[in-house]
Amino acid sequence: MTAAALRHIQGAAAEAALAVPGVAALQPSLAARLARAASRVRQLAQAEGTPGQPEAAGIRCGHTPEGGWQVEVRCILRADHRVVDVARHVREDVRAAVTACLDPDDTTGAVTVLVTVTHTL
Repeated sequence: MTAAALRHIQGAAAEAALAVPGVAALQPSLAARLARAASRVRQLAQAEGTPGQPEAAGIRCGHTPEGGWQVEVRCILRADHRVVDVARHVREDVRAAVTACLDPDDTTGAVTVLVTVTHTL
């Protein structure tokens, strides 16, 4: 899978998660925070042709040994929503969005979504 295709899947997962009522934001990964802090170095590296950070903020995905996909979503929720309901909704919507991005002829593995709520606002 190309880096562009991976970014497309991550973007679809992020959009689906952020569209769920009760989701305030996605928790950036440590790598994303460090990249932002060192943005000058990152910009220079990208200018020289080095690929950028492949992980979208709050979303990590990759292949499972069985040929499916494992998607991890780290999100911050609003305190006025039930955490379990929002997390369930995020899991279902992200699974549907990622499945829609995949090749319909490739049914080798399932899409598994793990939702981690880092805190509430």
